This record gives sequence, C-alpha cells and structure tokens, in this order.
Amino acid sequence: MNSPMENRQVGNFPGLSVSGGQTFAGLWVLAVLAALVIVPACGRSPALINRFILDYPPPVTGKLAPLDAAIRVELLAVDEIINRPEMVYKVNPYKTGAYQLNRWRTTPGFLVTDFLIRDLRNSGLFKGVFSYDRSGQARFRLEGGVVEFQENNMPGPWHAALNLNITLLDTDQENVADKVLFQRSYQTREPMPAKTPQGLAEAMSSAMQKVSKHIIDDVYRAVKQRLGMERG
Repeated sequence: MNSPMENRQVGNFPGLSVSGGQTFAGLWVLAVLAALVIVPACGRSPALINRFILDYPPPVTGKLAPLDAAIRVELLAVDEIINRPEMVYKVNPYKTGAYQLNRWRTTPGFLVTDFLIRDLRNSGLFKGVFSYDRSGQARFRLEGGVVEFQENNMPGPWHAALNLNITLLDTDQENVADKVLFQRSYQTREPMPAKTPQGLAEAMSSAMQKVSKHIIDDVYRAVKQRLGMERG
C-alpha cells in the first residue's frame, strides 16, 4: 500500500512527481517555468544591436629612416565611465548616457590599442612592434590610458571626443628619471558628419587617425634621440 508521503505524478506531466509534503512548491515551480516559456513566445522579437568599428587608412609618416629599436605596446587602461562597448554620449559637464542598441565592436581600450599597434607597424619606423598579448623582446614600452572616447552633445556641433594619456619608457634604464622618455596627453575633437551612430564612428575614426600620427611622430623622435645620445 502506498504511503501518503510517497512520490506521485503531478497533473498531466508524466515522469514529474513530488512528495506529498512538497506538492505546492512543485506546482509553483511548474507555473514559473511555464510562464518563462510562454512569455518570450508571445512577446516581441529581441531588439537589433548595431555594432561599429573604427575605419581609416594608417597615417602617413613620411620618408624617415627606420630605427634599430623595438617597441612593446601595452593594453591601454580606460576610465571607468567609458569602459563599456555601448556608445557613450555627454550632454553637459555633469551628465552622460549610453546608447544601449548602438555599440562598438569591443571596449575602447582594446579598440584604441589595436589600431595604435597597427599604425606603428605600418609606419615601418621600428625594428619591431609587439602587442600586449604577444611575447617579444623590446627595449621601449608604450603604455597609458583612454580618458575620453565619446560623443559630445553639448551646445554647438556634435563631435567625437578622444583623449589619450601616453607614456614612453626605456626599460634598459633603472633610474625613473631616465626611464621615462615622455608622458603626454593627446586629445582632439572631430565634428560628426551626421547625428547618427555611424556619424560618431566616422568622426572617431578621423580623431584616432590624427592622434595616432602625433603619437608615432613623438615616439620616433624620442627613441631616435635616446639612441643618438648613446652613440655620442
């Protein structure tokens, strides 16, 4: 004879049973699971997320003699307020927001660092350019952070704001004063051709191209000067 506490089938769900003391809890779980299945089927389709990247030709650096020096580029740190794939906008000095359905392909730190590495390699000015995620011996190291990478909607024309802090180090030096070749801020504002996500992507691409060229020029001059001082 079956005991009242033995498992038994629940409703019309073969194979699903609960013990007598847990009948209400089991039915409640069933109800919740059924709701989770039914609601998405009756709701609207998921919203489409648009993803954007930077796109620009590598900056032209001119006819300069390549240097016998290698550089390692570390992954740039990012200010927390913009460290997200969603496109960030600023409406006044105290208020920012983000477009949930319009996003960069990755976060600003990876996006900016990868394009800077590409441009340094394309310049042909250095013996080698090593990425943060690859092994390789390099005397000089480039590091820093992304301070601004956003759309500015404050009074006046909408524009893309880009601001990078960059430090160039000579790892052969032990003294801090000698190790730091330079520490500079690179910032620019580029007008958006249209008040759209693609307009922001185009303006940010132009901003990155200009900043990248300035960084490459400064790195080249600093490394050349340091190597020249050693040759006497």
